[in-house]
Amino acid sequence: MKMIIAAIKPFKLEEVRQALTEIGVAGLMVTEIKGFGAQAGHTEIYRGAEYEVNFVPKMKLEIVVPADQADQVVETIANTARTGKIGDGKIFVLEVSQAMRVRTGETNLDAL
Repeated sequence: MKMIIAAIKPFKLEEVRQALTEIGVAGLMVTEIKGFGAQAGHTEIYRGAEYEVNFVPKMKLEIVVPADQADQVVETIANTARTGKIGDGKIFVLEVSQAMRVRTGETNLDAL
């Protein structure tokens, strides 16, 4: 099993969720996060005062899928979340050694 962690722009969340559902992803977890990468924040003006925004809002997706589906999930997220502008996000793929569905006790692929 693989865990895919993706940080994407907030306005792309629903489009990405829909694309993942279409390829058979059964579930995902979403967290609102803030961070910075190459863009390293930006300057905004609020009520006439200029201030530095060091952390940019993003959405973090966490998805666990069978290993043979991971490449398709990564490609789907990348293609759907891409705007071509700085700050589109990052995707990480990790090994998952065990999973359990709490309600039934099912483990590993059966738990997905």
